Amino acid sequence: MGEILVSKKGAVGTITISNPTKMNAMSVQMWTDLPKAIREFDQDPEIRVIVITGQGEKAFVSGADISQFDDVRNSADQQQRYEDAVSSSMEAPVDCRKPVIAKIRGYCFGGGLGLAAACDIRICTSDATFRMPAARLGLGYGAHGVKRFTDLLGLANATDIFVTARRIDAPDALRMGFVSRVVEQSELDAVVDQYTTLIAENAPLTVAASKYTIRQVCAHAEEQDLKGAEEMVLKCFASEDFKEGRAAFLEKRPAQFKGR
Repeated sequence: MGEILVSKKGAVGTITISNPTKMNAMSVQMWTDLPKAIREFDQDPEIRVIVITGQGEKAFVSGADISQFDDVRNSADQQQRYEDAVSSSMEAPVDCRKPVIAKIRGYCFGGGLGLAAACDIRICTSDATFRMPAARLGLGYGAHGVKRFTDLLGLANATDIFVTARRIDAPDALRMGFVSRVVEQSELDAVVDQYTTLIAENAPLTVAASKYTIRQVCAHAEEQDLKGAEEMVLKCFASEDFKEGRAAFLEKRPAQFKGR
């Protein structure tokens, strides 16, 4: 049975999607548990960055566990509960105040592709493979999810992955702008560690304000909270961390940010 595993190391919280016998396919319980894990790290003052990855080297997430569909999606009520669980998992990285990195090996299909798209940064191995197979399964994909892909990839690339349902290799994912970096399997851990170290050393209030503002300017006009984004920016200027950043710069030393 698959599960969501969590671990902490310094300022980094890691969430591992673990269902290796099914290429880390997501069960209903895993969809339910994932947003809880993200929220717990978001509320943990020691954590400054979150990494989501898959168990082993074969898959990030290969999609939903289709073997459960007859049991968990065979009525309108069950379908709604399932969709609510998946939607919560897709929204949790977006709503999280802290940066979320998708660390991708192997297959990143379906719900796994949607989950990766909801993260802030995506780094993958050179053998990673991406696919949105909804059209092969007769599934519909909601407007919020589609917008996330069009924001990331543009209209033409988003249309490509949805209507062809083709497999996309790592170089194509980089060309489309879906991933930030493509590295060899042996380098992935070190490169992700470099990113988490850089983020953890930065001022948490500034990082949170940057993430929130980026999300707001990408949102539909009627959903934007630009006032809230501006208030977060003002809090940065009024913070002790801003004083510490200026002092550290003048004294030519690393800043020690506290998030206040």
